[in-house]
Amino acid sequence: MDGEELTEQETALYDRQIRVWGAGAQRRLSKSHVLVSGIKGTVAEFCKNIVLAGVGSVTLLDNRLVTTEALNANFLIRPNGNAHIGKTVAEICCDSLKEFNPMVHVSVAKGDLSTLDIDFFNKFDVVVVGYSSRATKKAVNEKCRKLTKRVAFYTVDCRSSCGEIFVDLQDYKYAKKKLDETVECELTYTSFEEAVSVPWKLIPRRTAKLYFAMRVIELFEETEGRKPGDCSLSDLPGVLKLKKQLCEGNSVNENHIPDSLLERLVSDNTEFPPACAIIGGILGQEVIKAISGKGEPLKNFFYFDAEDGKGVIEDISKP
Repeated sequence: MDGEELTEQETALYDRQIRVWGAGAQRRLSKSHVLVSGIKGTVAEFCKNIVLAGVGSVTLLDNRLVTTEALNANFLIRPNGNAHIGKTVAEICCDSLKEFNPMVHVSVAKGDLSTLDIDFFNKFDVVVVGYSSRATKKAVNEKCRKLTKRVAFYTVDCRSSCGEIFVDLQDYKYAKKKLDETVECELTYTSFEEAVSVPWKLIPRRTAKLYFAMRVIELFEETEGRKPGDCSLSDLPGVLKLKKQLCEGNSVNENHIPDSLLERLVSDNTEFPPACAIIGGILGQEVIKAISGKGEPLKNFFYFDAEDGKGVIEDISKP
């Protein structure tokens, strides 16, 4: 896999994909290294997709022990009595992913994502941060941006039947088909910290309400010292109070963020498997685009709500 050309075995295994996006794109996939943290339902779907697509390696980071909660929507963890005792989510998922495609090297990393040094991230071409705090997302994104090479950075979060993906490809060039010719295009991305710091009054009112709702929930968890997703219906009064403060501070009408939406996000922390499949599928597609350089990537947020079945792309960047 470290060679410049695809092996005969790779060519045979990925024949269908090569017919779609070409041998060059498949070769780039086969030489890519992906770091994935926070392996819940949506991230499990994503991991399955990129392993089947034939990336070079996937490194998993999730130190949680396998519990009943960890089984929710994560098909990589099979109910198996006491077999999971003492094992982390990353270790169990690693064993399952190896069965999907033995040609992809799947391994486990240890440590706290937020405290890993910058050299650790230099080993990867793509970093996907799932279900992490706002502070962790900012810190990891900043480390990726300080590297001499470009590292594609993604965050993903799924709460109830709602999901969010953030993308930072820094300065990214890609090929796009236009009529009968292929044109070279370039996009410039902002960091996660810059994107979530844009004043709300500068963001168009048509922007997905999930963007604002997710910022309220993230800030509530941060100020209350909660883990991501560690909220319940009893927290709703505090969340609504924070929403009011943020709306007043940003000169935005409170009705712009429906109370009913915030209630859904805090009251139901279990993932909705169909939403996981859709969001994880979109994330896999976007990572494959970024690695292969084929197709126009989304910029820079993607939202999905199973309640109305709509997927929305929002470009929220510094003015």
